[in-house]
Amino acid sequence: MTVRHILLDDQNPLHRELSIFRSGQVGAVRLGDSEYKVYSSIDISAHDLAALFHYGVVEALNALPFISETNNGLDSWDEAFLPSASIGGMSGIIDGFVEKISTKSPERVMLGWQDDPVRIAYWRAIEPEKTVDFLRKLRDFAKEASEGGYDLEFIL
Repeated sequence: MTVRHILLDDQNPLHRELSIFRSGQVGAVRLGDSEYKVYSSIDISAHDLAALFHYGVVEALNALPFISETNNGLDSWDEAFLPSASIGGMSGIIDGFVEKISTKSPERVMLGWQDDPVRIAYWRAIEPEKTVDFLRKLRDFAKEASEGGYDLEFIL
């Protein structure tokens, strides 16, 4: 049976409606606040979210003490909080990935598939340079949050 391959295009509105097309956000919050408030945030594009999982960044960050409702730490389809005191450790992990990823070549990764009604494999092009730029932005955002006494909320 033939499998149709679809390379996700962020500019295609039909692709953005697919459940496999996911993005996220990181916010600066204060876990001690009596009411939930996001003081600042950065978006995680669909490309960068896929790259974070593909390169193992999310898995490596789980060495840190994330707090989540599911107790799965930092995970897909979840929100997790990283206390301010652990942001320095996060920065070190990110710096290691910046070095590793900067030497990589662009590649395509399969995000998912379906068998019915038609067999389709969904792919995404991963650009290392774009991922490194995001990781640096995330590291800088996290550093500013830490300096301001904020914790981080990841919504993946």
